[in-house]
Order: sequence, then C-alpha cells, then structure tokens
Amino acid sequence: MKLNHVIESQQFERADLEWLFTQADRMRNVVEAGGANLLRTKIMASLFYEPSTRTRLSFEAAMLRLGGSVIGTENAREFSSVSKGETLEDTIRVIGGYVDVIVLRHDEEGSAEKAAAVSPVQIINAGDGPGQHPTQAVLDTYTINKEIGKIDDLSIAMCGDLARGRTVRSLCYQLAKFNIGTIHLVSHPKLRMRDDIKEYLTKHDVKYVESEDLEAVASEVDILYQTRTQDERDDKEDEERFLVTPEEAAPFDIDKSIVQRMREDAYIMHPLPRKGEITTAVDSDLRAAYFRQAKNGLYVRMALLKAILAPEAA
Repeated sequence: MKLNHVIESQQFERADLEWLFTQADRMRNVVEAGGANLLRTKIMASLFYEPSTRTRLSFEAAMLRLGGSVIGTENAREFSSVSKGETLEDTIRVIGGYVDVIVLRHDEEGSAEKAAAVSPVQIINAGDGPGQHPTQAVLDTYTINKEIGKIDDLSIAMCGDLARGRTVRSLCYQLAKFNIGTIHLVSHPKLRMRDDIKEYLTKHDVKYVESEDLEAVASEVDILYQTRTQDERDDKEDEERFLVTPEEAAPFDIDKSIVQRMREDAYIMHPLPRKGEITTAVDSDLRAAYFRQAKNGLYVRMALLKAILAPEAA
C-alpha cells in the first residue's frame, strides 16, 4: 500500500485499515528491536499552528525510530512569515521544498485539504480545528482491535464534548467502514454530535442512539470512549452556545462508580489530554486502555510514514 496525502478519516477503506493494523504490529516489533533505517534519507517537517504534545512527539518519535530526520516547530503561528501575513498555501509551498513529508496541525477546519492542494510533498493532517484528526482515528480503531480482537458487532459509547471533538468525529467515519453494532452518543444537550456525522452514520446503515445517561450506557458497551471539553477554540459566541457548568458536566465523568457498572471485558479509551473527566482512581483498572492507546500512536504513525515514504521497503 502506498499512501498519498492523509487528510480525512473516510479516505480509508476497511482493507486499508486492516493492512495498517498489520503494519502497526510490525512497527511494534521494529521498536522492540531498537529501530530501523528505512527512512534514513527522508526528512519530515512537523508544522504545528496549535499546541500539541502527544501528536507532535509521537510523529517525531515515529520518524526517528525509522531512521529519518525531523525539522519543525510547535509555534508555527509565531513564525515571522506568518506574523507578516504569509498565507498557509505559501508556507506549504516553501517548506515542501525542504522536506519529504509535512505533518500539519492547524486551528482552521479544512486547512489540511487546502495545504494538500498546493503542496509538492505529502501532507498528513494532524488535526484541523474542530474538523478531523484521521491518524488519531486509525490508532483508535487499531487500539479497539488490539484490546478486543475485533471491531465488528461491538457496541461503542462516545461521551463528552461530541459537538467539537474532532477525535470522535474522525472515529465515527472509520467505524462506519466496519459492521459495527451500536454507537451510543452520550453528552449534555449542548454538546451533542453535529448533524453531519449523524447523517453519515445513517447513510452507511450504522445504528446510533443519543443519550444523556452515562450510568445506563456504561453497562451496555464494549468500549467507553471519553473526551474532554474542547473550549480552547471558542470565540465569544461559542462560549455562550457550548457553556456547560461543572455541575452539568459531572454526570458525564468517569469515576469508579461508572467503572463498577461496566462489563469485565469492556475498555475505557480517551485521546488525551484529560481535564478531570476520567478520575485518576480509574487508572489502575486493567480496563483503562488510554495509556496503551497513546503508545499505539507511535506504531500507527510509523506504519503511516513508511507507507508514504518507503512503501516498497520490506
């Protein structure tokens, strides 16, 4: 498999995802063996207009584990060229002349698509505002498959800020590629999933149920996927529209009482970072998969970089 740009979750078919799962397992072995030199002549630019720790460092670690080199910044908005008014397209054209692949995080939805339209090298979308985060979705589906052994016929709950959470949006697109059971959309009324995702699920015959009762749903699902409140991108209008008080948010937090309602073979996931929506008392439970999930990001991003930059390599 050779990848071009990685822009949106729905570009991956089921066969693509299953192939990437196999490659991620191979990358796990590469890491355990001390790395490889598959990308020793390649350079990756990490161009981040929004703050990031996990995504940026996992991409950089993935590139380094495969023998490649990394340049970039996590403060792209502070570039002198940007502060002088340079467009994203011009920045991409210039940086694309220096490197072999660009990993882009931007605060505007659709920015990765705009970058790909002019870039001389492949673009990987590492999050575009409230839009999508396709590589997170791949590592999420990989984690589900790794923890349970399958994705078909599972019941999955997505909880928290579904209106602005790009991770749950991206995951819905990919789960629709499988014969998924039921997706439970659990949130405060102000934070419900946007209509475009619900319409996509309906179009692809995926059953979904909206709920405000996490306690009831917790006992029914195989995966409980929690998200944090995404208020860092709010403007004044959004602050009013999405304002949920701590008291209103509390029923959607995962603590030991919620975990006690879960089945023994169910798992908790979270894209991280968290802000209290999963209490630390849950961390020691074997069903808490979110730190394993974060580590899986390294293997999946190694697989993606190899598929883009060295598809012919053994």
